Amino acid sequence: MSTMRLLLIEDNERLGQLIRDGLTKDGLAVDWQQTLEDGEATLEAAAFDLVLLDLGLPDGDGLDLIRRLRRASDTIPILVLTARGGLTDRVTGLDAGADDYLVKPFDIAELSARCRALLRRPVQGLTPVLSVGKLTFDTSSRQAAHDGVEIELSRREAGLLEALMRRAGAVLTKQALEEAVYDFNEPVTPNAVEVAISRLRRRLDDAGVKDILHNVRGIGYMLKAKRG
Repeated sequence: MSTMRLLLIEDNERLGQLIRDGLTKDGLAVDWQQTLEDGEATLEAAAFDLVLLDLGLPDGDGLDLIRRLRRASDTIPILVLTARGGLTDRVTGLDAGADDYLVKPFDIAELSARCRALLRRPVQGLTPVLSVGKLTFDTSSRQAAHDGVEIELSRREAGLLEALMRRAGAVLTKQALEEAVYDFNEPVTPNAVEVAISRLRRRLDDAGVKDILHNVRGIGYMLKAKRG
């Protein structure tokens, strides 16, 4: 069974560490960002099973992120963590599209239980198969294929491909790809992404997927199918 991956967006250093450490002990993988901008960029670059979202962030209101995600038909579960405990605040958060609402201060055990409850819910409305030209990636089985023929990929190569396919046509930085593929506390060598990209490109070339993975010098990488 694969580890569930959570994105925590919380600017309070002490609370963020407590949440990350507590949920990690419960067997969940937690990526932690401290601003709305960084959190949204991480969401765009990688796949997560649940978002834990503070509302009062230094660069904006978490409610705006919830509304943007729901307008884009993104049904990822969202658990709001906030000091705004009034009835009107809770109703506003849930109406914006949050799936649950936990008022600070709270016990990590309760947070963990609520996370497990949300993760047990079936996610509706997500497209499980990504496609770029004749290249496909099934996000449920983690299986890539070209023109219906399966491509064997390692776990890390599959993670890279998924991140790139989710943002097909856009450039992803080396940092964004690191955050998409490596766990928060996992050591990453300076050239780890370059090596993994080289291996992924070789796998795609061997499968007949040519000239789709591009190096944008000084910026990052982009997946884009040839025209015609």
